[in-house]
Amino acid sequence: MAEKTRYSDAELEEFRAIILQKLELAQRDYDSMKATLMNTDCNGVDDTSPTFKILEEGSNTMTKEETTRLAERQLKFIGDLKAALIRIENKTYGVCRVTGKLIPAERLRAVPHATLSIEAKQMKK
Repeated sequence: MAEKTRYSDAELEEFRAIILQKLELAQRDYDSMKATLMNTDCNGVDDTSPTFKILEEGSNTMTKEETTRLAERQLKFIGDLKAALIRIENKTYGVCRVTGKLIPAERLRAVPHATLSIEAKQMKK
């Protein structure tokens, strides 16, 4: 029996459902972070009122910087998920870009945007 070179349409639909679910959650998280950074959730005057708590301001700055980093990572994750959907459309989803072999379904269920098999990741070390 020949080695399988791509996932069936039914399997691709299963992965599409997983990706769409993760994409929806990731977008919701990103929107929440963006709202926090833009201060759209608050009608208060915290950002305009005089404050004498210098340490608190530093803490607020650090929090905003961390939230910005998290938002950037989330945006990259969203892009990776969208790229995975394109690979599903092209029927190249689940094929390792280094070895050309199928990435195990268990790995794709855990990391649906994966483009490398574990074998390929270990070769890069």
